[in-house]
Amino acid sequence: MFYRALRAVCVLIAKALFRPRVEGLENIPAKGAVILASNHLSVFDSILIPLVVTRQVNFLAKEEYFLGRSPYKRLRAAFMRAIGQVPVQRGQARAGVAALEAASKVLEQGNVFGIYPEGTRSRDLRLHRGHTGVGQLALSCGVPVVPMAVIGTERIQPPGQRFPRPSRVTIRIGKPLNFSRYDRMHASPAIRRAVTDEIMYAIMELSGQEYVDAYHKLPDAA
Repeated sequence: MFYRALRAVCVLIAKALFRPRVEGLENIPAKGAVILASNHLSVFDSILIPLVVTRQVNFLAKEEYFLGRSPYKRLRAAFMRAIGQVPVQRGQARAGVAALEAASKVLEQGNVFGIYPEGTRSRDLRLHRGHTGVGQLALSCGVPVVPMAVIGTERIQPPGQRFPRPSRVTIRIGKPLNFSRYDRMHASPAIRRAVTDEIMYAIMELSGQEYVDAYHKLPDAA
């Protein structure tokens, strides 16, 4: 009950500040497991997408966001749970495997899992090559993938700006992609790549971004 109330408040705030325009909401199945695959421009993507989609969208989030006993950290953990974030350990050898296991669990329960195939947000605003984890999930779990595009979220808090500012954003949702033709072929790297590339092409068409056939380079550690 608490999480529903907190989510309702967050939805009202998001609508007031960012006036999200949502296109194609009807393309998300009303029930059953599904993957939402989106481009990634801002940390606010993981907040706005779960708040505008009527079904709960589960994204993976660092376990640290759910830890701590201070009032602020407790509130942060409650907020993360309210918008469907799933804690996962990172920075370990098994981090990638743990992430796929957590995502598979969400899908096995018939829920909605959100993922950014690029792996990190785009700092040059172009769409980069997708990692094949999304293809592996779609194939191994046998679920459809709904491509999405967020447009304008990079304006909410540009580099160097201390606080977020109100800005109109658009979330564009495409038709589900079905990969049943590749049934039981999830072990093939070539098939996982083909599925991932098809997903990225659909995202590109929705976002209108320039596509770069190279992975994002992660920022250097401080």
